Amino acid sequence: MNPVTGTVLTRLERLHESIVRVIRGKAEIVDALIAALIARGHVLVEDVPGVGKTTLAQALARSLDLEFHRIQFTSDTLPSDIIGISVYRQLAGDFEFMAGPLFANVVLADEINRAAPRTQSALLEAMSEHAVTADKTRHPLPDPFLVVATQNPIESTGTYPLPESQLDRFLMRLSMGYPGRGEELELLRSGGTEPELAALTPVLTADEVRELQREVAAVHVSDALRLYLLEVVERTRGHEALSLGVSTRGCLAWQRCAQALALVRARPFVIPDDLQETAEPVLAHRVLLADPLIGDGWERSRRERAVIRAILETVPVPR
Repeated sequence: MNPVTGTVLTRLERLHESIVRVIRGKAEIVDALIAALIARGHVLVEDVPGVGKTTLAQALARSLDLEFHRIQFTSDTLPSDIIGISVYRQLAGDFEFMAGPLFANVVLADEINRAAPRTQSALLEAMSEHAVTADKTRHPLPDPFLVVATQNPIESTGTYPLPESQLDRFLMRLSMGYPGRGEELELLRSGGTEPELAALTPVLTADEVRELQREVAAVHVSDALRLYLLEVVERTRGHEALSLGVSTRGCLAWQRCAQALALVRARPFVIPDDLQETAEPVLAHRVLLADPLIGDGWERSRRERAVIRAILETVPVPR
């Protein structure tokens, strides 16, 4: 088992320190976002308006020397609005593909649940395959490629709940929560995060991000922890409160996320805390509640997280 090199630690520390200049008092959320980036996963940030969802994505993007695009989703956003269109060039006598805003390294999909199902499906292909198809031609997306999507779980007017197949493409679902009293007081004194956000400069290049992503696979996971992981997942499949448990893809996502978090915490191996800390963000949106009376939105998210917490409490932690 090789130790985490100083170069890897330095890069991760630089990225963390850059983001927390803007996102204060949320070090665990910042670590989770960095873990998703190096685990090659996408993130859904679900919370009420005004708590910093968009700012979190922008702080990450400004800290990386990568191309960043923001897409503001509405009910009339079409797949071509995000993928791009083919334009006929009369002089050349041929069609030329004009790439849309999805062709970026970091894409902020703001209020994703306002997009119609057809547009959500176009985004689904991009997230799962890192490529899009336009006019029967496949176009690869940039590498690295990360989607940070936001949604407001309280408001339902003019929204289209994300289908389970699309939710499963997100490595993690995070919730920001309100800042602590001290952090909120400091925000009042400074007038907000805009000056700090504008002052951020890139601390990592695309090559450095790709190197960090390759390091994740080398993080050791013991068989005892894999059996613990499987036991938790199997209990979701037979739980009375759930009609659908975590899939095999969810198993792999949970392990990869725990490996990435261990690397962020400067360890070349996964410990039980890594699995427990990532369980809710990775698993809760991959299960389906059995109670048909629970609608979409905040209450459903709370119930899903509560079921995962309850299962974790019943499974012995390996020593």
